Amino acid sequence: MITKKLAWFSAVVSGVISYGLVSASAFAQEQVNVRFSWRLKGEYAHMYVAQEKGYFSREGISVRLGEGAGSQAALGALLQGQEDAVLLPGIFAITAISKGMPVKLIALYHPVTPMALISKPEKPVRVPKDLEGKSIATAIGETGTSYLDAFCRKNGVDCGKVNRVQMHAQARVPSFMQGKVDVVSVYQTNDLPILREKEGIKFAVLEMDKFGLAVPGMALVSSDAIIAKKPEALRKLLKAVGDAVVDSRKDPAAAANMMIKHWSGSPSASVVTAQVKATVEAIPVVPGKPIGWIEEKLIADTLELLKSVGEIEAPKSVPVYFTNSLLGM
Repeated sequence: MITKKLAWFSAVVSGVISYGLVSASAFAQEQVNVRFSWRLKGEYAHMYVAQEKGYFSREGISVRLGEGAGSQAALGALLQGQEDAVLLPGIFAITAISKGMPVKLIALYHPVTPMALISKPEKPVRVPKDLEGKSIATAIGETGTSYLDAFCRKNGVDCGKVNRVQMHAQARVPSFMQGKVDVVSVYQTNDLPILREKEGIKFAVLEMDKFGLAVPGMALVSSDAIIAKKPEALRKLLKAVGDAVVDSRKDPAAAANMMIKHWSGSPSASVVTAQVKATVEAIPVVPGKPIGWIEEKLIADTLELLKSVGEIEAPKSVPVYFTNSLLGM
């Protein structure tokens, strides 16, 4: 009887201790809030891979992922302390920093945005010179055509012979499909897979980065205040995300399925997989450097690009724009 009671008591104590350890572990996890600049798309899949595979919890952080309503709103939430980091096109953050916003790039996953100009087979634009005599949809703040003048100069194209038709951003693709314009810019990581499946057309695709347009894309950005206040939490975030990128590259379909679990009304699995594949293929693997590493020359070149199109006048010193200190070596 005494032996049974001792065994029962031992089991109870063991259970209490185990519960206490689990509770302490959960309690120790630091909250990190991450906001996307836009609604869900396959480009964000690696963030959900990190969540689904437990990489965030492994690092001792609890991460809340949230949809956004534009880069400006995301940066505003960051400055207000509502978010610890935001995932958005790096070019927007660099422009904002130039105008005095106290934020920094802490990881740059797409040093070059995978943008493309697409056209229909009957009127193809396969090389930059083909743009002459064609019409292209443009919109204020739309990345693909905001730097069209620089793209033309770099490739010997007479931009005066390109008919730019300005419209609301959401009207660009419908206008293109209706034949009102010949060319539209798209993200290969988002719009292009959707259009290919929906329309069943083999579009002519001009990949702008392959013709010299280097516009920094997907980046994680934090405020100077949060970097000073929560550096260790941000380091853990970047480590988990880097591991998830590696996994997503190995198996884009699995990454897509993990994201779809969190995405009500998502496109088909094949579309999301294509988005994920395009996303991870655009993330460079640099020997000896962690995923997300930021090159100083890239930032300097970007500032020159922004000056050339009149988006900024007097850039700040290059180190103001980014830090690699939170990326593990």
